[in-house]
Amino acid sequence: MQKLSGKTLSEDDKQLLMTHFKPKKLRKRQYFLQAGDVCKYIEFIVKGSARTFTVDEKGHENILKLSVENWWLADFESFYLLTPSRFHIEALEDLEVLQSTNAQIEEYLKAIPAFSAMVNVINQNNAIATQKRMQAAINYTAEERYEELMSTYPHFLQRFPQNMVASYLGLSPETLSRIRKNALK
Repeated sequence: MQKLSGKTLSEDDKQLLMTHFKPKKLRKRQYFLQAGDVCKYIEFIVKGSARTFTVDEKGHENILKLSVENWWLADFESFYLLTPSRFHIEALEDLEVLQSTNAQIEEYLKAIPAFSAMVNVINQNNAIATQKRMQAAINYTAEERYEELMSTYPHFLQRFPQNMVASYLGLSPETLSRIRKNALK
């Protein structure tokens, strides 16, 4: 938190966070959230990765988000509006997270300047990434989407299976394979 916010945490701040953020572990392939459920918690990923995805009427999975360390994990619409989620969120690796409720997050934002600053940095980065992803989905060719992923999140290509990267990019695994092969030439 201090690293992301650039602010120092007091001992009281640390104690408040330790009291209310609950450490939790999820096993690989365990669901944090399933479509139709209300997202009651937000989790901060300490270690591991997850995916947020939907399943269409034909049973195909469409990955909306791949999440790694120092990222929030939640369906934000469901979390803030208490509506049923349209998404599944699944651990792709064993996950270590810090879990909190909306009320607790609001308390931290008011009481802990370092937490507020960290949330601002993460939310700004998330907004920029979301905007770039939408632009890429609308305007970029398959090759350009792959190049954007390589420049923005090169570790995704080593960390996640090719079929998941393809789904994240809105491509078939075969198309991604062809693009990767051509990129090596």
